[in-house]
Amino acid sequence: MNVASAVSDQPLLHSLEALAVGDLVLRVVSPTRGSTLEIVVERDASLVLKAPPTATTASARDFVASKRSWIYRRLAEKDALVGPPIVKSFVPGEGFAYLGRSYRLTIDESTTEVRLDHGRFVMSAGLPLEGRDRMRRWYIATGQPWLERRLAAWSARAGCDVGVEVRDLGYRWGSVRPTEGSPRINVHWATLQLPPSLIDYVLVHELAHLSEVNHTPEYWTIVGRLMPGYEARKASLASIGKNVWLGQIQTEPEVSNGPAMRLAAPEIVKVSLSS
Repeated sequence: MNVASAVSDQPLLHSLEALAVGDLVLRVVSPTRGSTLEIVVERDASLVLKAPPTATTASARDFVASKRSWIYRRLAEKDALVGPPIVKSFVPGEGFAYLGRSYRLTIDESTTEVRLDHGRFVMSAGLPLEGRDRMRRWYIATGQPWLERRLAAWSARAGCDVGVEVRDLGYRWGSVRPTEGSPRINVHWATLQLPPSLIDYVLVHELAHLSEVNHTPEYWTIVGRLMPGYEARKASLASIGKNVWLGQIQTEPEVSNGPAMRLAAPEIVKVSLSS
């Protein structure tokens, strides 16, 4: 039996939804492009294994086993950034952040939607879920034009034409996917709570991914060229990100401290098979 036929007889990885290697469990997905195996440590500390359709279970297990130390280091880093979940109540005086500043909430039954008026958020009373949805809509509607203006300068510096969309991204600050047409950066609505300088870092971080998908030395060179001294903003984001509200409200059951409720860092870490 030759090597090719021996490999073809091995179980394919994509017959599994998840791969367990010791105490590590990785969700199996197809890569967006390329033909290498990649490990992704998500914002919520969950693990994803991106693999081409031809990858076998045996080769994937060997790959993950060879990266165990790297995975544990990244998980430990995320644990160091974990804080208690930020919970909000829609009562007078509650604080909500916008562009790095906190504004108190005022209840006004004459208004139907959220507005920022003379240094205060104003909204009508209602069920907590309604309040959360209204705040999300406000961040998205207000943040969209602000981010479009902010991104224009950075995309010009990068020499590309990039769009932006504000949406809920779970535990990611932002994401970007190269497309055949004009590329688009997705930004989490919660990012609008950050100071503008840190939002700029999120934008630059995603812009650099248009040239280099993985966090290679070349990638960080691109980030440094667009934003000299980015390291300080990266560190600030990791610290301040623990205090960002992700939408949890007082009426929901409390959850224990853990990375599942936090935005821990602005990046998804990837390791290719050849790393």
